[in-house]
Amino acid sequence: MAVLRLSLSGLSQPARGHLAMLAFSALVAGSFSLGVLAAPHIDPGALSVVRFILAGVLVGAAAAATTGLPRSAWVAPWRYLVLGGLLAAYFVLMFEGLKTAAPVSAAAVFTLTPLMAAGFGWLFLRQRLTGRMALALAIGGIGALWVIFRADLSALVAFEIGRGEAVYFVGCVAHAAYAPLVRKLNRGEPAVVFTFGMMVAGTVLLALYAWPAVLATDWAALPWVVWVTLVYVAVAASALTFVLLQYATLRLPAAKVMAYTYLVPSWVALWEVVLHGLVQPGLVLVGVAMTVLALGLLLKE
Repeated sequence: MAVLRLSLSGLSQPARGHLAMLAFSALVAGSFSLGVLAAPHIDPGALSVVRFILAGVLVGAAAAATTGLPRSAWVAPWRYLVLGGLLAAYFVLMFEGLKTAAPVSAAAVFTLTPLMAAGFGWLFLRQRLTGRMALALAIGGIGALWVIFRADLSALVAFEIGRGEAVYFVGCVAHAAYAPLVRKLNRGEPAVVFTFGMMVAGTVLLALYAWPAVLATDWAALPWVVWVTLVYVAVAASALTFVLLQYATLRLPAAKVMAYTYLVPSWVALWEVVLHGLVQPGLVLVGVAMTVLALGLLLKE
């Protein structure tokens, strides 16, 4: 840990934000791959309630052990309700959409998030896109689609929007709005404390919405893939990614933060190798290279 702190001390605040989002994109990709397997077996609301509870306990313990939970952090609690509601909506709609949407189609919808985040960044914070950032977002979007459709143009042409994709798109809108609102609503609270407040609020909202589904779920009869997914999304893809996202959004413009979603399809390709031994065609590496190029453009100040 001392070595890690020493290495981070030499980085600028924006560079730390980029490093946080690199880790964020890798962790999110894992939840995507596992979520497709678990979605048919459990109600998305029930899964999200337990996910938020487990992740909230972890984040709360981390906050208590590090920065503490000062009373000043609970001023204007409506902020946490807004942010918790947005993320809760995203996760519920994600799993609801994955029930009927093909993983490829859902991932294609996900790549729209950075452009929407840029729009919300202007709306809430008056953040403006430079020409280089716009070029980077375009290159990253094309590269991500190239990876998603595995360099198969016929698959791209055959792409159709169904109910699942439409549902997930609404969730992506909520996710895109979340990033700039973190910076707008944060009043100096440490990322881990602010994340804990958001998760408490999100848990309350989810419980009000999905408590009947929680009681109706036969938890003992769920297949092992649901439990693996639940633990992963609670620890790695919730507790850790929420803190990373909060940390990065306080240091980077919203468009740059959400641009890291373009890396998710590339990370998913690696996850597919690990989980299923599926190696992507060589041409897919062209798309990976484009997403890396896009991030290189965004890294330049």
